[in-house]
Amino acid sequence: MSSSLKLADPSELAGKWQATLSAKDDSPESRALQDKPSNVCVIDFQQTQTLGEGASCLSAWLDGKTANGWFPEPDGIAITGNEGSKILFLSRQRDGAYKATLKSALVITLVRQTQ
Repeated sequence: MSSSLKLADPSELAGKWQATLSAKDDSPESRALQDKPSNVCVIDFQQTQTLGEGASCLSAWLDGKTANGWFPEPDGIAITGNEGSKILFLSRQRDGAYKATLKSALVITLVRQTQ
């Protein structure tokens, strides 16, 4: 059987994304009330598949791992560390929205910023 998942071109994913860290059962309303710099990051996914501005904010959530790169996967986006190995996988929820659950049970939601 062939897969219907299409691998996105990196140019389709490059740009600014907002990442939000929340508890699994947080509603969007409760997240809006608690938005503060520590649980919201704007991350620049660069054309070169490296992370620009916001990478250190994302890294702070990753249990001592440093996020510095990314690449598309058929069903999401992989975040890579210093050696280029995958340290986080964000699964595609819909166009422009991805989600990952950390070992701590906290959830990272990634949403494309409007241009």
